[in-house]
Amino acid sequence: MIATDQDRQTQLPQTTEPRNAGLALDLDWVARAQANTSAIERRASTLGARRSVKKAHQAAWLLKAITCIDLTTLSGDDTAGRVARLCAKARRPVRDDILEALGMGPITVGAVCVYHDMIAPAAEALAGSGIPIAAVSTGFPAGLSPFHLRIKEIEESVKAGASEIDIVISRRHVLTQNWQALYDEMRAFRAACGDAHVKAILATGELGSLRNVARASLVCMMGGADFIKTSTGKESVNATLPVSLVMIRAIREYEAATGFRIGYKPAGEISKAKDSLVYLSMMKEELGDGWLQPDLFRFGASSLLGDIERQLEHHVTGAYSASYRHAAG
Repeated sequence: MIATDQDRQTQLPQTTEPRNAGLALDLDWVARAQANTSAIERRASTLGARRSVKKAHQAAWLLKAITCIDLTTLSGDDTAGRVARLCAKARRPVRDDILEALGMGPITVGAVCVYHDMIAPAAEALAGSGIPIAAVSTGFPAGLSPFHLRIKEIEESVKAGASEIDIVISRRHVLTQNWQALYDEMRAFRAACGDAHVKAILATGELGSLRNVARASLVCMMGGADFIKTSTGKESVNATLPVSLVMIRAIREYEAATGFRIGYKPAGEISKAKDSLVYLSMMKEELGDGWLQPDLFRFGASSLLGDIERQLEHHVTGAYSASYRHAAG
C-alpha cells in the first residue's frame, strides 16, 4: 500500500500560485546572467547517478509524475476522435485495478495540450473533469507568422476555452541580444492571454548557448511568463538536463528577487519513466518540494505516460506488459 489519507489529499487541485506580475526590464540583471557550461554539465551528469528510488517509493514518485504531465498531441493528422481518446486517457491515466493495488484513488494528468482547432473537441471531452486545456499558439512551432496574427491566435484560443497558452518566442531576438524586443513581445503575449496562464517556449536547442538560455529565461519572466518551457518538441535538440538546470536556477533567482514562483516545463524527448524520476529529483533538490505540483511543474509529453503505467503494472504484478497495451489514447 502506498497511499495515506494525506497522500490522497494531494491528488486534489492545488492552490493556484499568485500570478507573476512581471517587472520593468532590468538590462543590468540580464547582462549579469552567465552560465558556466562545464560546471553545469558536470552537475547534470550526476543527477541520474546519485539518486535511486525503488519499489513503493518509486511507484509513488511515478504517480506524482503522472499528475504533472501535459498529455499532448500536436500532429498534422490530429482529429476530433484522436483528441477525444487522448482526453479519456487524461481522465483515467492509470487503470483502476493498478491504482487499487497501490492504494490510490483516482488521479488525472496536469493538462491536455493541443492545437487551436482541437480545443473544442478537447473541451467537450474534458467537461466536468477540471483538467485544463493548454493550446500552443503564436505561430507554433517557428513563431514566424505576422505579429498581429500571433496576438489574435492567442485571443481566439482563450475565447475557445484554453486556460493555458504555450507561446513561442522569436529566437532572433535572443540571437541578436535584442532583449527589449523580446520583453515587449512577452508583455504583449501576456496581455493577450488575459486570465489564461502563459507558458513561454524558449526553443532552447536553437538559442546557441546556455548563457542565452539564462538571459532569455529572465527576460520572459520579467515580461510576465507564468511558466518557462524548454522546447516545442519539434527542434532537433529539445529538453536536456543542462538546459533545465540553467532555467530552474533562473527561476530560483527570480523568486528570490521578486517573490513570484515561476513554473517549469521540460518538453520533448522525455519518454521513459526513469527520465521523469531524474527531473522530479532535480526539481526537489534545486527548487524544493513546492515545485513538485502541477501548478509549478509539467512534463510536455505524449509517450511518457505509457511507460510510467507499464512500470507501475510491473510494480504491482512483477511482470512487464507490452507497450502497446498502454497507448496514450
